[in-house]
Amino acid sequence: MNPKVDFYFDKAKKWQEEIRKLRMIILDCGLNEELKWGCPCYTFRKTNIVLIHVFKEYCAVLFFKGALLKDTNGILIQQTGNVQAARQVRFTSVKEIARVERILKAYIYEAIEVEKAGLKVKLKKTSDFTIPEEFQTKLNRNPALKTAFKALTPGRQKAYIFYFSQPKQSKTRESRVEKCIQQILNGKGLND
Repeated sequence: MNPKVDFYFDKAKKWQEEIRKLRMIILDCGLNEELKWGCPCYTFRKTNIVLIHVFKEYCAVLFFKGALLKDTNGILIQQTGNVQAARQVRFTSVKEIARVERILKAYIYEAIEVEKAGLKVKLKKTSDFTIPEEFQTKLNRNPALKTAFKALTPGRQKAYIFYFSQPKQSKTRESRVEKCIQQILNGKGLND
């Protein structure tokens, strides 16, 4: 146990018993405990394997390379369609955790083996994502915008593509594009 991480388990108003149980299970697998992104993160040879995080309706263990696990028990969840590598196992009670403890440990050991083998999740490139028509039109009409967008990091490009793609109505997509043009021209990401 890393004393720097203790506060996370002490401050939890909800899911405290559940996350303490998850902590014991994960530490029993021989991983190192660190604090990353404000959450308990468990590493093997300084590489992230799993982390514990809490939400309003559940607590979860997140496998960083969960997409590479076999998931023979069908317990891994892809948070959203845009999440490429990570997978969660969600819990709402200590009983649920106890019921799958053996399975959870097997998944953790498998995740360690994935890391030992040096396996990587093949991530989609920005070019694999469909650019919404409203944004593509602006890019075609404005060479400076096209150049500025291409100069952004792949992560920033994806963030804009996802943001512009979300609304169902073309009018809303167009409005979002308009609001972000200057930011893109300034070389800034969506959340900069």
